[in-house]
Amino acid sequence: MSGPSTYQPTNPALQWIEKRLPIIGLMHSAFVAYPTPRNLNYFWTFGGILSLMLGVQIITGVVLAMHYTPHVDMAFNSVESIVRDVNYGWLLRYLHSNGASMFFIAVYIHMFRGLYYGSYKEPREILWILGVIIYLLMMATGFMGYVLPWGQMSFWGATVITNLFSAIPYVGDSIVTLLWGGYSVGNPTLNRFFSLHYLLPFVIAGVVVLHVWALHVAGQNNPAGVEPKTEKDVVPFTPYATIKDGFAMVCFMMFYAWFVFYVPNYLGDPDNYIMANPGVTPAHIVPEWYYLPFYAILRSIPSKLGGVICMFGAIVVLAFLPWLDNAKTRSSRYRPLAKQFFWMFVVTCILLGWLGGKPAEGIYTIASRVLTFFYFAYFLIVLPVLARIEKPRAVPNSIADDVLATYGKKAAAAIVGLVLAGGLVLGGMQDARAQEHGGPTPPSLNWSFAGPVGKFDRGQLQRGYKVYKEVCSTCHSMNLLHFRNLADEGGPSFSTAQALAVASDIKVQDGPNDAGDMFERPGRLADPFPKPFPNEQAGRAANGGAYPPDLSLMAKARNYDRGFPQFI
Repeated sequence: MSGPSTYQPTNPALQWIEKRLPIIGLMHSAFVAYPTPRNLNYFWTFGGILSLMLGVQIITGVVLAMHYTPHVDMAFNSVESIVRDVNYGWLLRYLHSNGASMFFIAVYIHMFRGLYYGSYKEPREILWILGVIIYLLMMATGFMGYVLPWGQMSFWGATVITNLFSAIPYVGDSIVTLLWGGYSVGNPTLNRFFSLHYLLPFVIAGVVVLHVWALHVAGQNNPAGVEPKTEKDVVPFTPYATIKDGFAMVCFMMFYAWFVFYVPNYLGDPDNYIMANPGVTPAHIVPEWYYLPFYAILRSIPSKLGGVICMFGAIVVLAFLPWLDNAKTRSSRYRPLAKQFFWMFVVTCILLGWLGGKPAEGIYTIASRVLTFFYFAYFLIVLPVLARIEKPRAVPNSIADDVLATYGKKAAAAIVGLVLAGGLVLGGMQDARAQEHGGPTPPSLNWSFAGPVGKFDRGQLQRGYKVYKEVCSTCHSMNLLHFRNLADEGGPSFSTAQALAVASDIKVQDGPNDAGDMFERPGRLADPFPKPFPNEQAGRAANGGAYPPDLSLMAKARNYDRGFPQFI
């Protein structure tokens, strides 16, 4: 659709380059002169948003890998060291962890848009299949990245998911042993996952190039589902689509930044702030929120092999969608029945995600089975039958005719209504939660805002440290904090001299010296806070069998209901 390049540089140096390597002409034809349907709405901006998020994930991931230690004894502490000791490490870590969720939010909107407007139909079958491959690679990359912090949910999630391959007849156990690098999840597993997690984003980038290439060959679909016929149907990609995509990216980045700066751990699991312990199984093992619909499908099937087949089948069936839906009309805008079933399918996916975060028991299991049936029925029964029996409405003769029509008003009103209804529902949830706490608002929502130049309450933080030193330190450690952190911005903000004085009051065991003996010395700013007990066994013996948790992560490890899809 883009055709040969019409780029003619005037600069002699650019002319010399263009004759030998027409890379600038390629970029010009792909992102400047590329003809774009003039009726595209903002759902078509998520391709650009996804490209941006992939770049963010690769850049932050490469920098984080410079400081990460892929060893079971050091991985957990190395992640916390990045947050506390690396310059802007907290920003890199939260950009990366929340960026994964933003990536999946954008890709789900991108996929649902393709389903609704028939972007998988001829001549875009290869384009759609490449998108499904990207999605599979994303899921593998995200799962391996979730294992790297080596918290409780990382370890047990890796154990559960890798064990699924044992359901494959004959070769399943061999595959599991290969993934583990042994006979249980351990250090070889972590090294394998770290290596693959570093590699796969570049593989994704390569498939994205093929995806964009296929897009430029077949051309973009549009809300009307009709192909451009004249020059009136299209506009140049730049400036029209470029400005619209840029505006959408800015809005999306504001949404992204809200999570990064205000609720950076909201989309994670608090159990992952507890170091992995093979001897203690979490009460409820769940993956990240973007895997929950497929996790619900997996658990709804009593047979292990059947559950694995259904879970992977729920993804693979997407690749066959161009041949399952034979309807001549692309866009569901002109297919009344298809539109109704599409929204039922969206609700099904959301409910499956909610059920994936619930215990696999009672009514939750029954509901998961019913919704799993409808999920597959949508692709294998509903779409093929609708292609035969549905009578679509008249489709515009051209994109120009579609632009002159008055579509979109009802959709805009519906979106506004959904936003308002969602606000009322969330408000009701928060009111109910507030009543449980006996206060007007939940404690976690009592924010004080002093604007961008606001300061932390330094006096309160210093009093909190005094309470820890006089009371809590006899049982609890803060071993992930160093004495120099007392002088950091955002903390108690002691002066460097005050932090050094605090460190000097502590006797730290060091050595061996030249004589081969251990010795005690005054603490230094680089030293971590000492543990009150020499080992875990001594701590348990002094506290009736319960080991006092480290307070460095106490706030992050607190649990509360923040499952799918409440965060939306």
